[in-house]
This record gives sequence, structure tokens and C-alpha cells, in this order.
Amino acid sequence: MNKKKIQQKQKSSNNVLKLDDYDEDKEIEFELRFLKSLTTKQRFQMMFQKTREILNLLEKSGNRKPSQIIKRT
Repeated sequence: MNKKKIQQKQKSSNNVLKLDDYDEDKEIEFELRFLKSLTTKQRFQMMFQKTREILNLLEKSGNRKPSQIIKRT
């Protein structure tokens, strides 16, 4: 039986998960451990940053339409 190696390296204050084989459970565990280590403020900052990134990508690809006023007749 091959044992799976899990390595966590510290790289500019970000943890990096390296697995020899794909293991969804290990990935989820790693992600939850990371999120648990953040403060509430850091979590919200990450959430707002990702929201801005998604909006920028949508605008660049032309998929985000500005709000429109619809007149009823």
C-alpha cells in the first residue's frame, strides 16, 4: 500500500497543500483548517476581494449588464 504524503509549506504566509494523489477529503480538511485560522475580519476581506474579482471578470467578458430602468406603458 502506498502512503499518501501531505506536505504543507509556508510560502509568504500562505499554506500550500501538496498531495501525491488526489484526495478530496484531505483538500476539504486543509481548506477548513485554513479558514478556521482566519479572523472574522480576514474572512470578510477575502469574501469582498473575491466578489470584486468576479465582477471584474464578468465585466471584462461582457457578461455583466448594468441595471436598467424599464418604463411601463
